[in-house]
Amino acid sequence: MKAMGDSLVTPDLTARTDLARLIDHTLLRASTTKADVDRLCGDALEYNFWSVCLPPLYVRQAAQRLRGSETRVCAVVGFPLGQSKTEAKLAEAESAIDDGARELDMVADIGALRSGDNEAFYVDISTVADLCQRSNTILKVILECCYLTDEEKIRGARLAERAGANFVKTSTGFGPGGATPADVVLLRKALTKKTGVKAAGGISTLGAALQMLEAGADRIGTSSGVKIMEEALSKSG
Repeated sequence: MKAMGDSLVTPDLTARTDLARLIDHTLLRASTTKADVDRLCGDALEYNFWSVCLPPLYVRQAAQRLRGSETRVCAVVGFPLGQSKTEAKLAEAESAIDDGARELDMVADIGALRSGDNEAFYVDISTVADLCQRSNTILKVILECCYLTDEEKIRGARLAERAGANFVKTSTGFGPGGATPADVVLLRKALTKKTGVKAAGGISTLGAALQMLEAGADRIGTSSGVKIMEEALSKSG
């Protein structure tokens, strides 16, 4: 079963519509303009992606553009390093939700995790998770797996789940490594069925997306959503 936001479905990976509803169509470049955001939203409307994922600065614009559609707005929090104070992450999350975000991708404090400070790691997440629960907002917690040992990935995933995360995400896409099938498998095994796995970072082809889904991912984060859907359409046509 695949978790898609609020519900569980079994997607037909060969079906264009079902695949699109597993994709967070992403734009996180430092050079992003308002016109880029408008194009991102246009892509999302054309292909019916599950969400657009973008910096908090552009949430209000995207929410207005996508009003009345099935596509959600997802904002990143503490991005890309996760080294903001918890109070700053909370303020950023509150602002994004007020502007129309219905999902948040929060970068965890992996420095605390690697230092063995499980309490600090947990509190950082649970503080934002409490806000998300009150506002009916999906929270995805990014572990940046390329910097972690397998033990740290497992411990981080389980702490994130206990803290209230709805998904655990593999990567920001800004580290030296992105999503791998092995990490997806590891996270999936570490978590209960109530918590999803989002694979992100370096997923730029249909084959790579399907590989992550087959490994156990419930959501795909990619800036190559249009390319992936064009590949899917060409194969199904």
